[in-house]
Amino acid sequence: MNQRIFIVEDDPVITEVIEQHLTKWGFICSKVANFQHVSQEIQAFEADLVLLDISLPFYNGFYWCQEIRNYSELPIIFLSSASDNMNMVMAMNLGADDFMAKPFDLSVLVAKIQALLRRSYQFGNSPLKYTYQSYELNPQENIVKFGNETVLLTPNESKILLLLFQKAGKIVSREEIMEKLWEGDEFVDSNTLAVNMTRLRKKLSVITLDDSIQTVKNKGYLLETADE
Repeated sequence: MNQRIFIVEDDPVITEVIEQHLTKWGFICSKVANFQHVSQEIQAFEADLVLLDISLPFYNGFYWCQEIRNYSELPIIFLSSASDNMNMVMAMNLGADDFMAKPFDLSVLVAKIQALLRRSYQFGNSPLKYTYQSYELNPQENIVKFGNETVLLTPNESKILLLLFQKAGKIVSREEIMEKLWEGDEFVDSNTLAVNMTRLRKKLSVITLDDSIQTVKNKGYLLETADE
């Protein structure tokens, strides 16, 4: 089944180049018709991934990222000429999964899209659910449960928590987490990871799981076990 990419970009030339290139790779693409109804168009298209510019008519990409995250955890890649660190951190903090600065290489864009789709929707032959104490993580649905409570995670947050569940009681290094999330892309740094961890902890506080995740100075993170 061909995966569906929705392009939110107000430059028609850039949009056309991206659409033509992704179509050659077998993706089904669509672009915005009305920049006041971006969120509705994404839902109607049933996108698997969104490419989102920052500077847009009416509302900027940060606004639409927040709107998307109100109803979905589908993967979002920001594409922007506004590539300073503040914009990158803002994008990640609002729920984006990756960020590419213009101008970018189309082959790199395809590689990022493919990797993010794999991480978001496929977990190979791995078990459907992982448990830690009374918590249950389903990485395929990006949710963690505790009793009757369910917390919805982004694909990246789910991947981080999966690593912690798999290595409960052991320190998981920052480098290991970053490698799993972004596979060594140059954009990734410790600050970006810290933003993701802060967001994850905030979500997990609803089910008090955040208390079990410890920061080990200069090393990484540890999901405590009964032995700690």
